[in-house]
Amino acid sequence: MPGKADATRQRLLDAALEEFAEYGIAGARVDRVAAVAGTNKAQIYHYFGSKDQLFDAVFNRIVEGIVRETPIDAHDLPGYAAALARGYEAHPQVMRLATWQRLERADDPPVPLAVESMTHKAEAIAKAQAEGVLPPDFPPGVLLSLVLHLASVWTAVSPESAALVDSTTPDERARYVEDAVRRLISGGPGDTEGRA
Repeated sequence: MPGKADATRQRLLDAALEEFAEYGIAGARVDRVAAVAGTNKAQIYHYFGSKDQLFDAVFNRIVEGIVRETPIDAHDLPGYAAALARGYEAHPQVMRLATWQRLERADDPPVPLAVESMTHKAEAIAKAQAEGVLPPDFPPGVLLSLVLHLASVWTAVSPESAALVDSTTPDERARYVEDAVRRLISGGPGDTEGRA
């Protein structure tokens, strides 16, 4: 029965996202994933083959979700960065999962879906630079990396650094990201109206 199988697979992916975000790849336990999903660990091996392949499926689903929910807009990089920042704050497990992936799989080849997504985004930036919409100050891949890191700053910042910042709402923090990217691509002062 395909409907039941799809539902089981989705429950496993949802449970695995939380498990991997909390414990990393090495610390994640398939028995906990199965229990939260309301099934047994044999189903994990049936649907995914291994714990590592389950992580791959979760990571790919995250990448697909980000691409779908926040497509690149090279003509409005500040707005794109702010939207990403809001998304990362709404779903903190995304950045936790990405951190675990970097820590535990640093020597592995890059994730193909993520590379494809980054390539598409860099190409959109290159096109906008060729059209004169974006300045050519940075190579497209470098500009993309800077924008992505600015977008993730609030979910990656240490608690000690976060304590120094008075911005308390996700929208306020997203506006700081938007302003920083605007300054990055314009070299100008950005938009600081409405902030103390």
